[in-house]
Amino acid sequence: MKTNRYMAAGLLATGMMLTTACSDDFLEVKDPTGEPLAEYYVDDAHIQEALYAAYDPIHWPDWGLGMYNALNINSEVMTDNFFVGGEHAADNDHWQHMARFEATADKTLSSFWGINYSGVKRCNDLLTYLGYAKLTPENSKSYEVQARVMRAYYYNTLWHYFGNIPYYEQNLEPPYTAPQLKADEIYNNVISDLEKAIDENVLPMRWDNAHSGLASQAFAYMLYTEMVMYQNDHSRYAKAYDYMKRIIEDTADYGLNPDYANIWEESGEWSSESIWEINYDDNNNERGWNSPLAIGGTVLPTLIAPDGFNNADGTGFQGDGWGFLPVRTAVLSKFEAADKRLAATVWDVRGYSYKERFQDTHLWLNKYRPYDVNRQDAGFDNNLNYNNNYRYYRFAEALLNAAELALEPETSGTQGDADNFTNQVRRRAGLDNLSGVTKDDILNERDLEFMGEGKRYWDLVRTGKAATVLVPDGFTRTHAWAPNKKFLPIDQNELASDPNLVQNNEYFMQ
Repeated sequence: MKTNRYMAAGLLATGMMLTTACSDDFLEVKDPTGEPLAEYYVDDAHIQEALYAAYDPIHWPDWGLGMYNALNINSEVMTDNFFVGGEHAADNDHWQHMARFEATADKTLSSFWGINYSGVKRCNDLLTYLGYAKLTPENSKSYEVQARVMRAYYYNTLWHYFGNIPYYEQNLEPPYTAPQLKADEIYNNVISDLEKAIDENVLPMRWDNAHSGLASQAFAYMLYTEMVMYQNDHSRYAKAYDYMKRIIEDTADYGLNPDYANIWEESGEWSSESIWEINYDDNNNERGWNSPLAIGGTVLPTLIAPDGFNNADGTGFQGDGWGFLPVRTAVLSKFEAADKRLAATVWDVRGYSYKERFQDTHLWLNKYRPYDVNRQDAGFDNNLNYNNNYRYYRFAEALLNAAELALEPETSGTQGDADNFTNQVRRRAGLDNLSGVTKDDILNERDLEFMGEGKRYWDLVRTGKAATVLVPDGFTRTHAWAPNKKFLPIDQNELASDPNLVQNNEYFMQ
């Protein structure tokens, strides 16, 4: 079920400061009414404006701030499952360069940096404004912890892609620069603050439908575990395992959706499977070509659709598709014949005619495919306003996280636990149980379960398999992944705005 409550923060987008950590190229509106901030943010209603504004940048990556940065496409183009596609070999050139492991300071996730630092800034704003307001102790603490968890989310995203980034917990003064820390230092700062926020234990394990999309305790558990596993931080494996078990044992709030295909339908949004989704809605949209940061729907289904398909298979899509993220044909052989996830993951239109685009395989990602019904209520620019929520964390991921951690000696898990958690996911897919599952079995299960969801690349990197899997392919990829490719180049504009910012020069070593 959708909620528009926190999406209302989009109305504040033009009145809030958009800034990166390093650039002073922005328009700052000091407060939304002309009143001093300390006189405006004094009650619950105004603090909630700042709260929802802190969530608003989660909606922007698909195409906000002048670039397409859809969360799943950003990493999936660097995997073994997808091509970049598009209209031609230079379409959305930053993705093309990233897929070849040839990114440059001019061909990188430039606006993605600004989007996430806008989120950091807004979370810091909220934490500052709480000092001005007269609130109930319960609300004040909830807003504080949500801001800290969401700040960790934004930093986690930046850390994954860029590693060595500026870090600050209070907003910047001129010249708007912050110390650039090494990736390990970023991890230590963020994970420590996230631990403290979790220990406050003030967020619900699951919000009610009216507040779906806010940071919950389960969301914080998932974020924490993702960071710990990506860092291979064995000292925190036991705590991460305990967090996953808390979600798994919370059967009142969470469980597998018995129908895998339904997860991706509108009726499957915020089912028991969903731990956190990013809400998009086509009703009364304000988002359009001239208002990319306003509330509304998402352009992701248009990005990943074939061009001029015109409902050729009778399933309900007529319109333009931009042909990004075609599925590699080798993906089909990864699935067992009985695996129900194949049809739900791959939209197979081989044998149908339409306007082919670059690297077109006639195989497309089914999970976020466009249906006309999912944009019918958009008042304008409906190819930008599909109502497909972005599924960020699912219960299946909690199970497979727990399965993997159960095999680590630092946790209290057993082989039986690893088998149990893995087989719950496999049975839902229509597959037989495994016994004595290994980490490789779990990694393979994650590949099939989360294909197209932006998980695969990070799994390959953290498990040390990227260098052998992500190699030149005879189609597009010209370089193999290597450890120096872990962090993308920082955008040239950011370097120019802060002379103390150091480029990730290791990326350019061959």
